[in-house]
Amino acid sequence: MTARQSVLVLWLCACTAGLVRAQATPSPAPPAAAAATAAQATTTRPRIGLVLSGGGARGLSHVGVLKVLERERVPVDLVVGTSMGAIIGGLYASGMRAEQIERELLAVNWDEVFAPRVNRQELSQRRKEEDFDLSAVLELGWRDGELRAPQAAVSSRGLESLLRRYTLPVRTVDRFDQLPIPFRAVATDMESGEAVELTTGDLATALRSSMSVPGVFAPFETEGRVLGDGGLVNNLPVDLARRMGADIVIAVNVGTPLAGRETLGSVVGVTAQMINILTEQNVQRSLASLRATDVLVKPPLGTLTSGDFQQTARFIAIGQEAAIALAPRWAALALDAPAYAEWTQRHGPPSPQPVTLGFVAFEGTTATYPQRLTQLLESKPGQAFDAGKAERDARRLAARGDYIRADYRIENTPAGEGLIFDLEDKPWGPNLLRVGLDLSTNFAGRSRFNLKLSHERHWLTDNGTEWRNRVNLGEAPLVSTEIYHPLRWAARLDKDWFVSGWAAAERRRLSVYNLQGTELGLFDRSELRVGADFGQPWAELGEVRVGLQRESRRISAHLLGRSFTGPVARVLEHETAARVRVVVDQLDYALFPQRGYRVEALMLAGERRTDTRVEGFQRLHANASVARSWGRHTVNLFGLVDLGDVPSVETPAGRRSLGGFHMMSGYQPGQLSGNQLVFGRLAWYMRLQREASVTRGFFLGGTLEAGNAWQRRSQIAWSDLRSSASLFLGADTGIGPMYLALTTASRGDSGIMFFIGRP
Repeated sequence: MTARQSVLVLWLCACTAGLVRAQATPSPAPPAAAAATAAQATTTRPRIGLVLSGGGARGLSHVGVLKVLERERVPVDLVVGTSMGAIIGGLYASGMRAEQIERELLAVNWDEVFAPRVNRQELSQRRKEEDFDLSAVLELGWRDGELRAPQAAVSSRGLESLLRRYTLPVRTVDRFDQLPIPFRAVATDMESGEAVELTTGDLATALRSSMSVPGVFAPFETEGRVLGDGGLVNNLPVDLARRMGADIVIAVNVGTPLAGRETLGSVVGVTAQMINILTEQNVQRSLASLRATDVLVKPPLGTLTSGDFQQTARFIAIGQEAAIALAPRWAALALDAPAYAEWTQRHGPPSPQPVTLGFVAFEGTTATYPQRLTQLLESKPGQAFDAGKAERDARRLAARGDYIRADYRIENTPAGEGLIFDLEDKPWGPNLLRVGLDLSTNFAGRSRFNLKLSHERHWLTDNGTEWRNRVNLGEAPLVSTEIYHPLRWAARLDKDWFVSGWAAAERRRLSVYNLQGTELGLFDRSELRVGADFGQPWAELGEVRVGLQRESRRISAHLLGRSFTGPVARVLEHETAARVRVVVDQLDYALFPQRGYRVEALMLAGERRTDTRVEGFQRLHANASVARSWGRHTVNLFGLVDLGDVPSVETPAGRRSLGGFHMMSGYQPGQLSGNQLVFGRLAWYMRLQREASVTRGFFLGGTLEAGNAWQRRSQIAWSDLRSSASLFLGADTGIGPMYLALTTASRGDSGIMFFIGRP
């Protein structure tokens, strides 16, 4: 007897038994018995269990299989899934139809879902301003006397937000047997190594717990257990479907096959292979348990990987084609059109119920004072719940930079239904460390190196006081510190007035050149700056500061050539000035921006003192950048002006200078110096790689640059502008931007430059 004949015999026996029962049952059934009659309908045919395996992005193929099952009118009586299979299966079990799941997934911007933080344009200026010097990707922490690193390479915040929105219709269901289709998810207890069958609780939390891919997403702690990806122990949980009562199992296996020897040459490759071996072993046990009456769907995914989320449409199409090839098997399991329409109606999502928020609360955080964040939220007690507002509020909380999770849920309490934001502090905090690097060489004997370290401590007080420190080691040593204290004059923390006290000490070695570019001498310049500001943040737009600063500067000769004819005496000067600083920053990325703009202006007015003279001075420093993209192509325009009164005491090295990569490429750093400065740069770059494991992407681009420095404003002339250009291959990496470039200049040098850090 063939497998298909066996199914038909079972079906006939079940139908016969159902007919006998139907003859013994009074007709019509009373309304009160309608639910029981619907439940009995599934006993007139084999119970079909759908088992969906994990596989990361490869699991998107499950949607294509679901589309075919619906088209062929195959009813699903229970769903079991692991990892991505749990997510797709859980959404289907919640009442979402295959086309709806497909539509939602095709609209997802996966770059944003897996971004390490929210969009940069949504951050406060405090969180934005270090991005130019230090990568936002690499963040460490100091806690309990030890250095700690994040537990995952990818943030799960975006994924949790999606799951929360998709599962809102079943938010009141806490037993997964009560979903439109009974459901189970599989996770791994990371302490005991045992499989955990998730049967109750919050559906979004269960789905996220099942997809805690080691090294990618952090393990999820719930109900006292630390849960990891279920694929480690049961990636294709056929046995669980059997225990739930499945007579026939439809198993969809999209797991990643074992890699070849060529991938085993690195720690990453070996680690990935170890995980795949563990997963494949338990998958083979599940496949061996399949019966002749079961159906196995194995989409031919080839070289597509678990990280290819940008291939959503292709994954769905492959899954659909694989399921279509099994059409004869579906015919044996299908219902007729009226029966399937009835099944679909009975297994749809519950009708949405409006919710009026009785309260808005926070839980989970111990390192911050969330009541200070209440006024940041759009969601207010007494309002009708709005999922869009709740998602935006969760992003605002995540943008603070203090949490690895900022989720929300609706909870019914004796006081009524309310909105709770679940915040999880960064376990590597509260002392946050970032590391950066400046390194350059022109392959002709000139190299520069700086190691940059930054420390931040948030929430020193319940007002939100922050302490920031910075240390540079190398060619240009720097030490700086700042205390930032909100005054609590405004209800909203992102618009509250603040005071700031800061200090910085820096030392640089400056080269002096003649007009032909010949180096004449080396000078040491030491600077000490202290100041105090009073200001206001403008939410995510920028900030304004008004304050006083004191700057002491000393310049002395280090090494002079025979042809040097300038002043050689040591210069010591002190400046005391009032200052106004305004910054508006809406760039999407600080490095290789693709859209947005940034404007910064610093105005100083005060008194300058030397050993022999006291004089007033004024200075303006302003720069602006705007970026716009067309597809993969981006144009970025940058301009800089630095203008001020000329000191009566001549200094051997100019106070302002140009030169170096992207700041007059082809000229040496500091080669163009003076008291007045004008510079402009037009850059074009094209993103070469959409997905990258260690970078945001690779870029091919070029720049056209023009600028110069003069002693006096009266000397500034367009005819004096010098030009330069570069052609580069760049990457935005975890330690900063990296470039390999060809540079040239009208009156400078042409050559090859390797550069890491901010130009």
